[in-house]
Amino acid sequence: MSGIRLNNRTISHDHPCFIIAEAGVNHNGDMDLARKLIDVAVDSGADAVKFQTFISDEIVLHNAPKAQYHIDTTGCDTEQTWYELLRSQELNREQHIELIKYCKSKGIIFLSTPYDWPSVDLLDELNVPLFKVASTDANNLPLLRHMAKKGRPMILSTAMSNLSEIKDSIALIRAEGVEDLVVLQCTGSYPTPINQANVSAMDQISNECNVAVGYSDHVLGFSAAISAIALGACVYEKHFTISRDLPGPDHRASLEPRELKELVELIRQAEQALGDGKKRVMQCEKDNRDKLRKFIVARTDIKKGEIFTNKNLTTKRTGGKGMDPTEWDKLLDKESTSNFDKEQPIILGEK
Repeated sequence: MSGIRLNNRTISHDHPCFIIAEAGVNHNGDMDLARKLIDVAVDSGADAVKFQTFISDEIVLHNAPKAQYHIDTTGCDTEQTWYELLRSQELNREQHIELIKYCKSKGIIFLSTPYDWPSVDLLDELNVPLFKVASTDANNLPLLRHMAKKGRPMILSTAMSNLSEIKDSIALIRAEGVEDLVVLQCTGSYPTPINQANVSAMDQISNECNVAVGYSDHVLGFSAAISAIALGACVYEKHFTISRDLPGPDHRASLEPRELKELVELIRQAEQALGDGKKRVMQCEKDNRDKLRKFIVARTDIKKGEIFTNKNLTTKRTGGKGMDPTEWDKLLDKESTSNFDKEQPIILGEK
C-alpha cells in the first residue's frame, strides 16, 4: 500500500499516525450532542471523527438481549432489548448529511462504520472516503464483499478474530480489487484489561498478511496507545464521550474531552521521540559531546623522546582539547615529539 489519501492526510507507515476519534453511538441519537462530539474531536487534534451507521431492523433480532457489558458498564435498563437500544441511536440519511457538512465546516474528516448493506450504500452515496469495518463484522464475508465492491479504501478491525479468519477476510477484500487496506489489532472487551491488549499482534498481522496495521484501543488510560505508536501503528482509534456519566453502552469505556486531547498530544510526542531510526549525533548533543567526553592527557610529565605508555597517559574531560581515546592504541610505544606537562592534553606535533 503506497498510502491512502484523505484530504490533506496520507495513511501509511511513512506518515504520522492517522488518529480516529471514535464518537460511535455516544451521541445517544441527539444531534446537538453529535455536533458537540465533533467539536471535541476537532479541539483534540484528531484527524477524523467516526460515527456508526446502521438500520436496527437489518442487524439485530427484535428480542435479542443486550451484551452483558452494556449492562455492566452502564447500568442500563436490563429489560430493554438490544434492538430498542439500537433504535434510539440510529442516524438517518438527513442527519448523516448534516454531520458531514458540519465536519467539513470544522476541517475534520467524517467517517462512519456501516453495519449493513443499505448503510454501506448510503455512505458510498454520500462519498464518505473509506469504509471502516467493525470487529463484529470482520468475518461477515457477504458484507465485506459488498463494501469491497465499492472500490473504496478499507480499515478492518479484528477483535474476537483469529489469524486464519483475518487472512480469509483480507483475501476476499483483495480479490475484489481493494489494495488500500489497513488492519487494526483490537480486543473486544469494554474496557480491555491491559494484559489482554496484545498490541504486538500487529507485527504478526503485518508480517503474515503483508498489510498495513494499526490499533483500535479499548484499554483504559494511554499505555496501549503509546505501545501501538512505538510498534508502528499507522492508524489509531479510541472511543470518546462528552461525559462518562451519560447513559448509553459505550460512555464509561470512553475518554472525556480533556483526556482525548491529552492522548493526541502524547501520540504526537511519542512519534517525535521515535525519530527516524538512524543513529547519529543529534544537534542538541553536539556541544555536550566535546564537554562530557574524555580526551587523552598526560598522566605524568612527559619529555620529548619519551615513549608513550599506559603509565604516562590517561583520559580526562578537557572541554574538547586533546586526542580522542579512539587514538590510544596508535600512540602507545611511539616517541613523544614534544614535552608535555602533567594533565596537558596530548596533541601530536605540539611544541
